[in-house]
Amino acid sequence: MFVIGGFLLGAIGGGLRARARGGKLADILQYAFVHGLIFALMGLFVTIYLDRMLRA
Repeated sequence: MFVIGGFLLGAIGGGLRARARGGKLADILQYAFVHGLIFALMGLFVTIYLDRMLRA
């Protein structure tokens, strides 16, 4: 859940950031994708951490 939520939040945030800077469609898509990946990776680490802590 954290991975999907992180990707969606990152993609929305990245797209809005690129749009605010006056980017074209390609810029907006690239920012959305890269921010989505970064946030999804952070969500993956959170998921792994919580899984290991709750199993202990």
